[in-house]
Amino acid sequence: MAVLDKFYGTGRRKTSVARVWIRPGAGRIVVNRRAFDDFFPRETLRMIIAQPFQVTNTAGQFDVIVNVAGGGPTGQAGAVRHGIARALVRFDEKLRQALKKAGLLTRDPRMRERKKYGQPGARQKFQYSKR
Repeated sequence: MAVLDKFYGTGRRKTSVARVWIRPGAGRIVVNRRAFDDFFPRETLRMIIAQPFQVTNTAGQFDVIVNVAGGGPTGQAGAVRHGIARALVRFDEKLRQALKKAGLLTRDPRMRERKKYGQPGARQKFQYSKR
């Protein structure tokens, strides 16, 4: 364990990027200078973000400060989760095994497929007309 007061982790998911700082505290989470419950109103998104703390049994032990940009709510929640997991590993390397086993340190590579020219969408084709 380092003697620093803050531990940093970058999280990414789809087109979202989250910069996450954790420090020992009372469990407060601030996202883009707004309250956690205000920024992520859906309970499912809050559960996703809390996963790294539940896996490592450190819920309520850290204050979290997050700057997140890009993408939508689901991508941002995934990016925050990834960033928190990486910051926890910087805090204590012993937590790595539990986080890795839960799959929280792996960057989710799934991205939106680009639209191709001459088509209305990524895979959708214009309707074929025989006559």
